[in-house]
Amino acid sequence: MAVTTQKLTFADYLAYDDGSGCHYELVDGDLVSIGIGTGLHGAIAEFLTEQFKATAQRAGQPWTAKDMRIGVRSPRSTRWDTSRIPDVVLLPTVQWEAMRSKEAIIELTDPPPLLVVEVVSDSTIATDYRAKHSEYSVLDIPEYWIVDPLQEQVTVGRLQAGRYDDEVFTGSKIVQCLVLPGLTLTAQQVLLASLA
Repeated sequence: MAVTTQKLTFADYLAYDDGSGCHYELVDGDLVSIGIGTGLHGAIAEFLTEQFKATAQRAGQPWTAKDMRIGVRSPRSTRWDTSRIPDVVLLPTVQWEAMRSKEAIIELTDPPPLLVVEVVSDSTIATDYRAKHSEYSVLDIPEYWIVDPLQEQVTVGRLQAGRYDDEVFTGSKIVQCLVLPGLTLTAQQVLLASLA
């Protein structure tokens, strides 16, 4: 749901503070509030963040994962800016450390994150499956996970020739992650993260 009537530039978005403590994405110049989400939503994001970090460490990769803390600036076909805040972002540690003294935004000129995750809720189905699916592929993000507790499935999009080839995982099927091949989680483990 857009909360502004006047379009914002990206600089306006970065400076925006209505004092509410709410987080917003910028979509075609409009502020769109990000809801708090359910406990399961947060548990899935936290669980995957921890799993990604541990797997990267075991593999000796200098990568880190952050949940709901990093914005990803997105190209759109309009003249207005868009910036998303994925539920989980996997990126090189050096890239995260470079954000210490500036806004935690991955700019269009920066290397893309290695992997992003969105956890589906009733209000984000169309955005997660359509808009973000397209935007993240244009940004050359190698993998995009859509964790969908509503459909009880995990969709992994792998970038091939500028588009995501999607594979759906359910139940006890191990989610195949090319970015982190040592990750051995089933779809059920991801979806039931609140019990972990």
